[in-house]
Amino acid sequence: MKRFFTTILPLAIIGVCSVIAFSPQSASAEEATGKKAASLPEIPEGFEIATFSAGCYWCVEAVFQRVDGVKTVTSGFTGGHVKNPKYENVVNETTGHAEAVRVVFNPEKVSYEMLLAWFWKAHDPTQLNRQGADIGTHYRSGIFYHNDAQKQLATESKNKAQADFTRLIVTEITEAKEFYPAKVSHQDYYRINGSSDGYCRLVIEPKLEKLKLNK
Repeated sequence: MKRFFTTILPLAIIGVCSVIAFSPQSASAEEATGKKAASLPEIPEGFEIATFSAGCYWCVEAVFQRVDGVKTVTSGFTGGHVKNPKYENVVNETTGHAEAVRVVFNPEKVSYEMLLAWFWKAHDPTQLNRQGADIGTHYRSGIFYHNDAQKQLATESKNKAQADFTRLIVTEITEAKEFYPAKVSHQDYYRINGSSDGYCRLVIEPKLEKLKLNK
């Protein structure tokens, strides 16, 4: 079962889905803008980038947005073989991409090692190509390193994290490729839609509560 996006919204819990149909008559200029790909934010001097995939990017985005020292979190796609992939093709698993987040952070306030610690807490890295009811290669667990230092730290962190899990961690550690931002309406999703969106209430909210990030 795959997670639908904004036009058809599931409550993907225990195989039960509630669908909300969006009327074509309600299209507007604002809506059209929301369908465009977002722009990548600039990286301030001294800041660094980290890229992770850990299931639905709405969930991962909501977690890292609440980590002190993180400046921006962009939801998008990476790790595939198709340029400028469309969401529909990514979820149909024809592009090889993973739903991912690009985190711009201040290393003086939060280290890459600390971000890795949040990464392991934010999902179950022993689930292959899925997180809960979200199933598919685009939901795979992955760390995309931007330099040799990140590669080494990611590998060390993975080995250390294995002690916290009874099953084998299946997280891939690969070199970061081009990152393609998702559409504007998929950015900052939990903050904008948390109170009204079923997926947010049933999946993201409990995750933030568990991590004590629901402030």
